[in-house]
Amino acid sequence: MGLVLRSTRMPSPTPHQPRSIVEPIEVLEGSFDPRVMARGQPGVPRRFRWRDRTFEIGRLMDESREVGPMAGGGGEMYVRRHVTRAQTTCGAIVELSASRSRGATRWILRSILDSEDSAS
Repeated sequence: MGLVLRSTRMPSPTPHQPRSIVEPIEVLEGSFDPRVMARGQPGVPRRFRWRDRTFEIGRLMDESREVGPMAGGGGEMYVRRHVTRAQTTCGAIVELSASRSRGATRWILRSILDSEDSAS
């Protein structure tokens, strides 16, 4: 019986499949919606920087929450992460997530599908 080799390389995304990123973003000052934050939700940053590129949110497409049991038990549920899918003004589709840790909100770029991906 012959040896079967399998590639461990991840397949490249197709033109319509977002690239998984999972990296922190730099939220640019003054880009939050204070009305949303007044309701206790993290305001989606309207402008952010990732890998030396600046993005501006053009429209929100979808929002969801990931919940889990609160630490320490008691049966209460806690919002662990807010996830937002949006289109930027340059046409990229991004998925951002916000999670709170020790009182601070941390924003992550989870995935991106932009025109540069579609051109390849």
